[in-house]
Amino acid sequence: MQIQTQKKHSTPEEYLQLEETSEFKHEYYDGEIVPMAGGTTNYNEISLNFCTNFKFNMRGKNYKIYMGDVRLWIPRYRIYTYPDAMVIEGEPIYEGNNTTTVTNPRVIIEVLSKSTQSHDKTDKFRFYRSIPTFKEYIIVNQYEYLVEHYAKNANAQWVLTEYESLDAVLSLQTVDFAISLSDIYEGVSLSAVGE
Repeated sequence: MQIQTQKKHSTPEEYLQLEETSEFKHEYYDGEIVPMAGGTTNYNEISLNFCTNFKFNMRGKNYKIYMGDVRLWIPRYRIYTYPDAMVIEGEPIYEGNNTTTVTNPRVIIEVLSKSTQSHDKTDKFRFYRSIPTFKEYIIVNQYEYLVEHYAKNANAQWVLTEYESLDAVLSLQTVDFAISLSDIYEGVSLSAVGE
């Protein structure tokens, strides 16, 4: 999640140096450093539920899932960002000489907040689509039972499937993994006040 700040042009090197010493995370958009806002309890539950289920069910398979603190570099748009979760097939390919920034997600999961939902569904999705390994995008609404699943088909078209009931099952297209909405939303209170 991001909040608005005063615009100042910074280099990627300046951004990375700031991230090493900062108490809070920031995203980088082609020269602009944007502080990230904190998440809600629903946001946290949803992210944790998805990642825990994936990690448990994919043991022994050639996939890794990373949550929140692993940065993604999108070279075409000169963006450093922190998706809520990323699935990588095989080993991560790092940008630079550290293990904090990856470049090769297959699946990206974002949990919508009121302040980021428009950006997550439009510009951010367009930025993600420039990544050659990226095949599936999952957008989870934290205010109602709604999951939007975009999968890239054989014709390089992005196909949307929506899930709106707790007994629905989200099945990934490029990874042998399925999860019910009841598992995604376990412990989530839709009546809770969110951001």
